Amino acid sequence: MIAPPLYLLANRNAWLASLEAPAAQENWEDFRRAMRAESGAEGPVGPVQRKVPKSVEPPLRVWLRDYLPLAIIAWGVLGGTLGGFLGMMVVGASASRGATKRPPEGD
Repeated sequence: MIAPPLYLLANRNAWLASLEAPAAQENWEDFRRAMRAESGAEGPVGPVQRKVPKSVEPPLRVWLRDYLPLAIIAWGVLGGTLGGFLGMMVVGASASRGATKRPPEGD
């Protein structure tokens, strides 16, 4: 449960540094240009409707810079909920299993 957030935090600075490189920004701009060019182009069944990303930065860079704490909190809440539910299922299954092995009372 703790390994993915630790991995993200340990590698965050290196990933941000690689995404700040001019080559990464150029790749993002190339992608945006390609999306702009393909928008409205004729496809096999009609015009292709592509939505051109409005962000001038790559989405991963924005996510790592601005939303990482929120992602870690969401990971903890959702993972904790799933783990709690799974734990209740295991306890419930083991309790009902033990109840069927008891001899009937009154004999």
